[in-house]
Amino acid sequence: MNGPRTYFSFAPELHSFVAAQHGTARTPVVTDGSSTLGHVVESLGVPLTEVGRLVVDGHEVAVSHVPAAGESIEVHGVERPQRVPGAPLRFLLDVHLGTLARRLRLLGVDAAYTNEDPGDAALATLSAQERRVLLSRDRGLLRRREIWAGAFVYSDRPDDQLRDVLERFAPALAPWTRCTACNGRLADADKDSVREQLEHGTQRTYDVFAQCTACGRVYWRGAHHARLEAIVEKALGYGAG
Repeated sequence: MNGPRTYFSFAPELHSFVAAQHGTARTPVVTDGSSTLGHVVESLGVPLTEVGRLVVDGHEVAVSHVPAAGESIEVHGVERPQRVPGAPLRFLLDVHLGTLARRLRLLGVDAAYTNEDPGDAALATLSAQERRVLLSRDRGLLRRREIWAGAFVYSDRPDDQLRDVLERFAPALAPWTRCTACNGRLADADKDSVREQLEHGTQRTYDVFAQCTACGRVYWRGAHHARLEAIVEKALGYGAG
């Protein structure tokens, strides 16, 4: 490519996206002279969802800036906590993040998810229609222009994924208020009203129930409650510091 030579520096948290030769300060990059800075950054491997400030020769610029010869360009990561315009803060997760979706719902966070893959185009469209932050480990999906907002999930471990999302977006938490199966709201339920959905052992042992107002699923503090309680307590601690 014959074009202006610029010099890029990427924040350390973005090094996992770029080739090894771009992980050092002031890496020379030759552009075509017409592409925007946003396009160049993406072509080097970094989704714009992960980009915060763009600084050229000491001055902050927009993604629409066209790099010129000799410029020194600093690409920063997103600031944390990241503020997303619009309220309330809601998420959409791709098919590979089912465990993360259930844990977010356990914490009362609005997290749309389906275990049937609707395809990248449908996910991007839904993100825009419902103004949801799309969470994914698919860089290609996050580069789709129609998504409203997005974020790359860096880890493949659910514990780390949850911490990353909570620390990045700092959503309001309301544990035990959402259905982990469908994302609907939970309401207190009288034992007699849900009796037909309970096994006899559960009927004898438990007296406090909640029911999803959307799908009708019934919840109680059963054998798995201690494990779920530990997840909740750990997550609540992320914001304590």
